[in-house]
Amino acid sequence: MPADLSPLIAATAQWLTRAYPPGGGAMDFALCEAQARQAVTVAAWLCYPTPMDAALVSVAGPGGSARLDWVTGADGPGPDAYAWRTWVDEVVASWAACLLSAPELAAAAVTALADSHADSPPVEFRRLVAPDARDRRAAALLRHPDLLAPVAGLHHDRLLDRLKPGPALTA
Repeated sequence: MPADLSPLIAATAQWLTRAYPPGGGAMDFALCEAQARQAVTVAAWLCYPTPMDAALVSVAGPGGSARLDWVTGADGPGPDAYAWRTWVDEVVASWAACLLSAPELAAAAVTALADSHADSPPVEFRRLVAPDARDRRAAALLRHPDLLAPVAGLHHDRLLDRLKPGPALTA
């Protein structure tokens, strides 16, 4: 799995947890953040499946959060206020939103990753694919299909294409 995606994963997960914050205290925040990070990790690994893909996005940059902020109605502070926002990847955020709002799609994505990286050690994404009641309460906004629809709809079709069986999933 490409390790060079960590800044993109961290920034995109942070954007999701700020756009769809948990309702409770520190424990809810931690559970919400874990779910966002797992969804973003799966989405990033699907979007950038090879070390070359990861290297290219590291050089070119993922694009930032401006369009996501506009779609969700958030007033983004501008790239100068929070430099981390320049590392947010719109496609990865959209795919993560799809995975968070559709458990069957999340399971298919995790299976696709496992199939395409059979030689890698298995990675568990339990909070994404099998959240318990506490996880669901903590991330109620983050998993709400209607609230995620504007972000998920941006690149939903591309995710479905990516998950189709075939050579596109081999790394």
